[in-house]
Amino acid sequence: MAESTDMASLEESFRKFAIYGDTKATGQEMNGKNWAKLCKDCKVTDGKGVTSTDVDIVFSKVKGKTARVINYEEFKKALEELAPKRFKDKSKEEAYESICQLVAGKEPTNMGVTKAKAVGAVERLTDTSKYTGSHKERFDESGKGKGKSGRENIVDNSGYVSAYKHAGTYDAKVKK
Repeated sequence: MAESTDMASLEESFRKFAIYGDTKATGQEMNGKNWAKLCKDCKVTDGKGVTSTDVDIVFSKVKGKTARVINYEEFKKALEELAPKRFKDKSKEEAYESICQLVAGKEPTNMGVTKAKAVGAVERLTDTSKYTGSHKERFDESGKGKGKSGRENIVDNSGYVSAYKHAGTYDAKVKK
């Protein structure tokens, strides 16, 4: 019973790595790049017993002559090929079980992904409280943009010159 759940999680890992980085992938077939990533992320490659070259050679062995991808059955064969190299002190069956445990339940990791930082000039340039002149009018007090009303000049058709202090007082003067 434990072996069937282990194989299910092994197949789940295969599918996750198979679709990694490929928007068109179905999860049924894995390419060489993703096979190498699986071996690296699951620590199948240790740099001594199993190197990246060994991983590529095993991939070439198990895939078809003209094929560029491997399916789940070929994937299991590839793990069988690598198992004795990775676990030299164990029997072939024990080594295969150990390598399956390394891979089972794992997901692709995003190593070395660059995070965007707002430091220095970027932070200074995007701080709306430091804006002056016409740029200042495009944002409200909280720093949120006003949208079109902040960009457009609204035409004043009142008949008065702009910035005239006593606008709208003419009628009051004439009536007196």
